[in-house]
Amino acid sequence: MGSYLLVFAITAIVTFAVTPLVRALSSRLGWIDRPSDRKVHPKPTPTAGGIGIWIGLSAGLIASRFVPFLRHLFDTGSDLDAVALAGTAIVVLGVIDDTRGVSALGKLAGQVLIAGVLVLIGVQFIWFYFPGQGLLSLSPDIAVPLTIIWVVLMVNAVNLIDGLDGLAAGIVAIAAIAFFTYIAWPEGNPAGNVEASAAALLAVIAAGAAIGFLPWNFYPAKIFMGDSGALLLGLVLAVATISGAVRNLNGPPDETSGALAAIVIPITLPLLVLSIALLDVVLAIIRRMRRGIGIGHADKEHIHHRLMDIGHTHRQAVLLMYLWSALISGSALVVAFIDGTLLVGAIVGAAVIVAAVLPKLIRDRSPRGSDRPVDGNGAGTPVSAVAARADRTPPRPARRDRAPGAS
Repeated sequence: MGSYLLVFAITAIVTFAVTPLVRALSSRLGWIDRPSDRKVHPKPTPTAGGIGIWIGLSAGLIASRFVPFLRHLFDTGSDLDAVALAGTAIVVLGVIDDTRGVSALGKLAGQVLIAGVLVLIGVQFIWFYFPGQGLLSLSPDIAVPLTIIWVVLMVNAVNLIDGLDGLAAGIVAIAAIAFFTYIAWPEGNPAGNVEASAAALLAVIAAGAAIGFLPWNFYPAKIFMGDSGALLLGLVLAVATISGAVRNLNGPPDETSGALAAIVIPITLPLLVLSIALLDVVLAIIRRMRRGIGIGHADKEHIHHRLMDIGHTHRQAVLLMYLWSALISGSALVVAFIDGTLLVGAIVGAAVIVAAVLPKLIRDRSPRGSDRPVDGNGAGTPVSAVAARADRTPPRPARRDRAPGAS
């Protein structure tokens, strides 16, 4: 466990230390994300923070080469080297998109190309569970497209979360920690008896990079991770899940519940944590198709916008989505580790109740709205709130010592 903590600490510290330098560089080069109708940040903010995440991730990979407990992972598999190479490529793609803009089709083509590089290096599914068919050994003509689809899905899932300050970094950290917990402590091992695996190492590095970046990205953000950071973190999670799905299978697996769990849970756990973002995307597509507009049309009806509309502040909306992700990942771990249908059902049921009730209890009930008209001073105060104050406040006498229109 100490080896993983060391790599985690190095990754987090390096990411935290270099991010202000990346912020200064972004400001100097004019890499600024400016406010618009589809965004919630009120002022221009430096972007391309993924460069700092990439530096921290690289530091974690380099440090792990010198840790005796983890060193052999570089000799027994290609997953870690694949992340270093493909991660660099996807950061370049993300920086170009952050600074100059890339069409959706061009970005997708780049992601597919980078996923193909991962496959060429040796990262791909070997076994997969198909509902109704059980566990199947995959031939290359199925394994390659399935791996590419999975990588593209994961990188875009993380990218789509990045709608509020600190949201993507926090949820990736939660997903990575939950994934590490499952991978490093296989069922039946005593507490503290962790295993060395590329999947666990990648999860630790992803968590360290996300947590190291979060202090600079939490509301009010001093820098955005941009596509460069979101795509990179999604790539690391994708490779970790592919590696984790087959970590202990040395031959054709039988279809026992244990063999199924060894493959299915590493795949489903990150998806469950990212399910809020994926659900938001599905709802957005349905909403726009029903209105007869393009699915790429921006609006302010995403989940985080609605949380703010019903009375939550920016920070509360982010923390609530952290809570939902933690409850989902915790419930998944309960299902994986705890025997007993009644106990598991009780824990999952309690998590659902907390997730449903708590947002209504902690919200600020004063008028609020992320896309409501603002007052004439542009201060962001909803018109309804201004009117309410006006009803309670007597009018001030006009100043006679200023010219008309002077401020």
